[in-house]
Amino acid sequence: MTNSSPKIAVLIPCYNEASTIAKVVSDFRSALPEATVYVYDNNSTDHTSMEASKAGAVVCNEYRQGKGNVVRSMFHDIQADCYLMVDGDDTYPAIEARQLCDKVLNEGYDMVIGDRLSSTYFKENKRPFHGVGNLMVRYLINRFFQSNVRDIMTGYRAFSRLFVKNIPILSKSFEIETEMTLHALDKNYRIAEVPITYRDRPIGSLSKLSTFKDGMEVIAMMFRLFRDYKPFLFFSIISVVVLLIAIALFIPVFIDYLHTGLVLRFPTLIVSCFMMLLAMLLFVCGLILEVIANKNKQLYELLLHRQ
Repeated sequence: MTNSSPKIAVLIPCYNEASTIAKVVSDFRSALPEATVYVYDNNSTDHTSMEASKAGAVVCNEYRQGKGNVVRSMFHDIQADCYLMVDGDDTYPAIEARQLCDKVLNEGYDMVIGDRLSSTYFKENKRPFHGVGNLMVRYLINRFFQSNVRDIMTGYRAFSRLFVKNIPILSKSFEIETEMTLHALDKNYRIAEVPITYRDRPIGSLSKLSTFKDGMEVIAMMFRLFRDYKPFLFFSIISVVVLLIAIALFIPVFIDYLHTGLVLRFPTLIVSCFMMLLAMLLFVCGLILEVIANKNKQLYELLLHRQ
């Protein structure tokens, strides 16, 4: 960082947010007058780009559909010392923007999460299944990663330059927030949370989320990342399940043998033996992949130190 004032970039991914984007841009320009506000239009069919430009934002286009694709382009294209990401639907007030950025710039955090769930989310949110999904994902991730993150899926976050330039984004859609949280936990980045005010979408602004479709995508992505980040635990759980099935199949065969001295169910015995072998293979695969994952973490740390 130079002696000049740190550069702050406000990142707003957008798809058909013409009714709210001008207010969002104006609010964040007022809250962070030194920041540059970037709006990335993701193939909107309304006047999102025009409204954002009129409000004073730098407007760019991302033609690959999906929020994950937009965030990938933002992180690649924009150079700043602090990145503040927020949705364009006016659900996140700008009043906490300075606090989130200060934690990155002055306290050295790599990701600062705007925590809705400890504030007004459950009072304001009109889609109960979204709240249930947030709680379920939070429970699973904190359980798997032995963490205590209160809001996994919030779209209001601040990032350091180090984090933004060193996260490999694989998600293409709304599961991007979960991926960023898991990456930060796995790579031991400094994480802070700030309770924020949340408000439901204003009248006339329609959500792009499909509760069940996007929820299933998030859960599927979470288990894929669990497999990649915690392979030994992932494959050990499957191995134990397969082993229990194998034992359940073997016990009746063994009881018959004790009573008669004969193996009366050869097909069941063969299936049981194959499943025991499968359980052993899954356990060994998990062990090998865990070693590889740990070596990748070491390599990642070495690359960070060389920057």
